[in-house]
Amino acid sequence: MDSRIISPPLLELRGISKSYPAVKANDRVDLSVGRGEIHALLGENGAGKSTLMKIVYGAVKPDAGKILWQGQEIIVENPAQARRLGIGMVFQHFALFESLTVAENIQLSIDQPPSKQKLSNRITEISEHYGLPIAPDRLVHSMSVGERQRVEIVRCLLQNPKLLIMDEPTSVLTPQAVLSLFETLRRLADEGCSILYISHKLEEIRALCSKATVMRAGRVTGSAIPKEETSGSLARMMTGSIIPDCKLTPRTPMNVELALRNVSQPNDEPFGVTLQNINLSVRGGEIVGIAGISGNGQKELMNIISGETLLNGSGTVEISSEIVSKLSPDERRKRGLNFVPEERLGRGAVPQMALSHNALLTGAGHNMVKWGIIQPLAMRIFAEQVIAKFKVSCSGPTALASSLSGGNLQKYIVGREISLAPKVMVVSQPTWGVDVGSSMMIRQALIDLREQGVAVLVISEELDELFMICDRIAVLNQGQLSETTPIHETRPEKIGLLMSSLNSAST
Repeated sequence: MDSRIISPPLLELRGISKSYPAVKANDRVDLSVGRGEIHALLGENGAGKSTLMKIVYGAVKPDAGKILWQGQEIIVENPAQARRLGIGMVFQHFALFESLTVAENIQLSIDQPPSKQKLSNRITEISEHYGLPIAPDRLVHSMSVGERQRVEIVRCLLQNPKLLIMDEPTSVLTPQAVLSLFETLRRLADEGCSILYISHKLEEIRALCSKATVMRAGRVTGSAIPKEETSGSLARMMTGSIIPDCKLTPRTPMNVELALRNVSQPNDEPFGVTLQNINLSVRGGEIVGIAGISGNGQKELMNIISGETLLNGSGTVEISSEIVSKLSPDERRKRGLNFVPEERLGRGAVPQMALSHNALLTGAGHNMVKWGIIQPLAMRIFAEQVIAKFKVSCSGPTALASSLSGGNLQKYIVGREISLAPKVMVVSQPTWGVDVGSSMMIRQALIDLREQGVAVLVISEELDELFMICDRIAVLNQGQLSETTPIHETRPEKIGLLMSSLNSAST
């Protein structure tokens, strides 16, 4: 008999279940994470991954099941207790105060913070040790998204975590920043820290993770060793079917449908970006992509194009050769411009309104209003068609927007705008946090618009996405836009360097 003592897993979940009124988010989930293991959690949007991680982190209480921590059953009452146990979590959407320094932000998350000088010294020591250098006295608003992520990670590392949960950590990083992050995570694992890694980027999972657990509809449906799988086989485990590739065939574009000519727009907001001499044209039958690290003027550019911010600087915005710089969003929509903002809830959809009423918000001119009277039947039929065509998982057209998972709401919003037959389609972050199957569906829908002669502009931080669907690509950096380059004449590494360069617009 082998007398060696085998240590228990660091974290073990047994039969975890959690139900909400409309859905069973977790259904008897079992999960085991070993010490020093980088463990992927895979699944489509709505599979139950986020709920499960919130249960581990103490932000959500399970209805049933057990949590074992280092072999002992525990009840995690709240995130503060989780942190004391040694569980840290880096969320997809950062929780930082932009007007505070790095040290001040970190100080707010520590129960008994040391003196400011001791904390600053510790931040410098930890950040340099793990290859995540940050200046403790730097104001957060001056930092790139990649640098802000360092703050979140260092905030967790200061608490000496035994388990680090990361939710979509590379969704806004350049290829170079991704490689740097992976080096840090591998070093943490070598030192005994376990990592639970949630991502829809399957190539990253294969490169980084030693094990993977797959969830579907709230249940664990399988496990895998990622390095022994292909991205296709992992995708099939997640979805139960083969994920089709996007097909972009060469075609000759038509007339210019959207143009920005010498557009400059001052911005007096504390953390806003001034647009400087933007020149951009998008022709019918082509997709133009704009890459850039978040916070370099994407929001300001989107608002100028959509009409949410009227141009009061110099230059012109044109739709089908008509100057629309002073026209409202509604007037621009009447001229064929449809757009999908980055923020799903609040701008793309009203959370406490049904999907059918959210259709009315942008589709009032498409038979949903006649003689000034709202047509409920037309709204419902339109919403049902979008739900069916874009495979939106929900209870129907009366479902509240807030009841949908992020990926399903994104499919509905994109589907709504596409179904309104635009001449010009502008989409910001079309697949941010969306699972692989839904991402491919959205991307193919944009390509199909291109094939119909629509001018499509995509603003995205996902370089793989832009290289998959775009004809031409440009980089936005500090409010300046580089010249567009045909996709076949460049590569992701070059665009990634431009994104992080301080002089991208001059190249």
